[in-house]
Amino acid sequence: MEHRHGLLRIHVHRGVNLAKRDVRSSDPYIIFRMGKQKLKTRVVKKNVNPEWDEDLTLSVEDTSLPVKLLEIYPCRLWNEWMTNRASICPYTCGLDDKMGDAEFQIGPFIQALRMKLNELPSGTIITRVQPSRDNCLSGESCIVWTEGKVVQNLVLRLRNVESGEVELQLQWIDIPGSKGL
Repeated sequence: MEHRHGLLRIHVHRGVNLAKRDVRSSDPYIIFRMGKQKLKTRVVKKNVNPEWDEDLTLSVEDTSLPVKLLEIYPCRLWNEWMTNRASICPYTCGLDDKMGDAEFQIGPFIQALRMKLNELPSGTIITRVQPSRDNCLSGESCIVWTEGKVVQNLVLRLRNVESGEVELQLQWIDIPGSKGL
């Protein structure tokens, strides 16, 4: 644990207007990567506006690394072919096709945590992060003091796809015996 700063909890709220990749619909899930770590949400079947409402936790060893999202869905046509066990697969979509990607830096969030703020009124905005070419934010992201914790709400616009956004919330978890911030 001596190399860890702490844990980053990512609350994956939902996806909005995700790209449709199958004739019927999509079965989206998200893979998060930070350094060598990789975490995956559950699959939400037949939905281009999925509600994950799921918490994933990354161990943070290097606060300068970005968190990368790869939005992917399992190809339903491939799955149907596998179920029916036909001799030749007529579909070329493979197991998973991308539905876009995004990334975000945790630097501004870490800076807010390092301020060691206490006893602020809940809802106090600590700082604002503006969308730019260097991030995938679809609008301003506020880092807020909420119920004794620093949280950041983000809406990320997916790249390399015709449409789609993902709504997340970040929280920090201190680990006893870690490097800390």
